[in-house]
Amino acid sequence: MQKLISKPRSFTGLFFGCFMLLSFPTLADWQAQIEQLIQNKKQPEGVVFEIVSRQQSLLQDLLPPLQKQIKRLKKQYPSLDIAVVTHGREQFALMSNKANQYQQSHQAVKSLLADDVNVHVCGTFAEMKNIAAEAFPDYVDVAAEGPALIKDYISLGYIKIRVK
Repeated sequence: MQKLISKPRSFTGLFFGCFMLLSFPTLADWQAQIEQLIQNKKQPEGVVFEIVSRQQSLLQDLLPPLQKQIKRLKKQYPSLDIAVVTHGREQFALMSNKANQYQQSHQAVKSLLADDVNVHVCGTFAEMKNIAAEAFPDYVDVAAEGPALIKDYISLGYIKIRVK
């Protein structure tokens, strides 16, 4: 005799799955936010991009389209201040000893810095994983706490865009 999945459990799973899809921005969502900023024709104080994920390899895929969108923003607003704060497992791809494995991510960060974009990782999360600030190269800023830094940017009038 087959064991059937109870309706409440499957309904809960379906509800949770739908909630997750609707709750988190997709690639199109964050790009749509950038498009809206460009269409507004009014330069914001700044933009802070938040990246947080459980995937260490995420930056390999995420940074190239992010770079393109940042270039679009900079073309529209040349003096716009932009920051990227990464504070999940993906930040560990930016460690010095991962430079060969995640070469594209390291090159992307260097390119962002050349375009006057500040790039930060979370020192608190690194410390929780027993990783010292010195494990990151000099071109990556190790902030004391990523979420607090994002709040600081927002208090300065920056618009937060969560990139996923």
